[in-house]
Amino acid sequence: MTDITTLLQSINSFVWGPPLLALLVGTGIYLTVRLGLLQIMRLPLALKLVFSGDKGTRNEGDVSPFAALCTALSATIGTGNIVGVATAITAGGPGALFWMWAAAFFGMATKYSECLLAVKYRVKDANGQMTGGPMVYLERGLGSRLLARMFALFGILVAFFGIGTFAQVNAIKDAAILTFGIPTWVTAAVLTTLVTMVTLGGIRSIAKVAERIVPFMALFYIGASLIVLLLNLDKVPGTVALIVESAFNPSAAFGGAAGMSVLMVMRSGIARGVFSNESGLGSAPIAAAAARTDSCVRQGLIAMTGTFFDTIVICTMTGIVLVMTGVWNDGGLAGAAMTNAAFELGMQSAYGPAVITIGLMFFAFTTILGWNYYGERCTTYLFGTKGILPYRLVYIGLVASGAFVHLDLIWLLADIVNGLMAVPNLIGLLGLSGVVVAETRAYFAKREAERTVTADSAALAEER
Repeated sequence: MTDITTLLQSINSFVWGPPLLALLVGTGIYLTVRLGLLQIMRLPLALKLVFSGDKGTRNEGDVSPFAALCTALSATIGTGNIVGVATAITAGGPGALFWMWAAAFFGMATKYSECLLAVKYRVKDANGQMTGGPMVYLERGLGSRLLARMFALFGILVAFFGIGTFAQVNAIKDAAILTFGIPTWVTAAVLTTLVTMVTLGGIRSIAKVAERIVPFMALFYIGASLIVLLLNLDKVPGTVALIVESAFNPSAAFGGAAGMSVLMVMRSGIARGVFSNESGLGSAPIAAAAARTDSCVRQGLIAMTGTFFDTIVICTMTGIVLVMTGVWNDGGLAGAAMTNAAFELGMQSAYGPAVITIGLMFFAFTTILGWNYYGERCTTYLFGTKGILPYRLVYIGLVASGAFVHLDLIWLLADIVNGLMAVPNLIGLLGLSGVVVAETRAYFAKREAERTVTADSAALAEER
């Protein structure tokens, strides 16, 4: 086991070395500049569109734009928001949270661009369902079937061995044992049964569950976090100051951050940030492609809010609680156990761990559902619709076994396959950035023209 862990650590260090970090953040910065700080200038419109209902064309697409966003959020709001933040701060100190914020800010432009391209280039499969995402726009837009196949293969591996199964199941198992004393085999059996019932119904079944669970679970967790922050309001300014300072001066954070370099802190924060919000990974575009909409830009704006909600809001809540309570520097705690301890201290109540366990179970369960769909679409691209049933059966089998895999190996595998999946997608985004800019300019020029016509018509009517 030690030899395997050491080997995976070496591979992980290579995959998540400076080149990939530069490619991830650099792509986000490049798109941010070309799109004119769209994640700031257009965020109010994007949030408005999220809650404006389904006003797109219903002839094309499988689910509503909001359901597509919820499906994407179901896959992104998961253990990365609870366990992943704890892992990042343990490995990189409080400053890792700052680099999660930075990655998320630029990642919003990345998420917008990849989801825009997903809708623009989507196609229908043999069953009449929409297939889209990096594997489709890499082939149809960029003209590279090799990169498309690489992405689809890595996407299946992430679903099987990365974000989709092991990390989520293991986190649920740990939380259930710590808080309620539920045996591992019981957790595995119940979870496998629920996943089987939902995933065999395809995207409509997954989206239906996601639409109901995602808003509830997000509000539940945010509400619990706000209680902790309000109970410890005097500590918040100092906590934020420590996070920012230790991002550039790791020695400012005592204990676990001693001897760390800024690059190590950046690497930890960005890697965990990508695991959490998946910007640049290429997963969310697969869900966006299923949306009923007549505008790729509109769905891109809606999808962009996913990164905002996931990291800027939810991960921030977790991170501040962890740093504020000081549990991040306790060498005897890790993962869900650390977050449990933080909320117990922060809420000054034994109910803290129960809150985390309930939130984690919802988060992780919906992530399993969302990633089942992502892997299924990648399978359909590579093998056609005949590959769907075998894929689902393998996926369910991995969910059943996920509770019995070692935690260290889980996070190492997740990091490695995440990095491999991101590379072809980021190459595609850079190559198709001109298309993204052109579509964006055309959309907002049209909106401006329509606004002018409406204003002129109102003025004319008033004159009459």
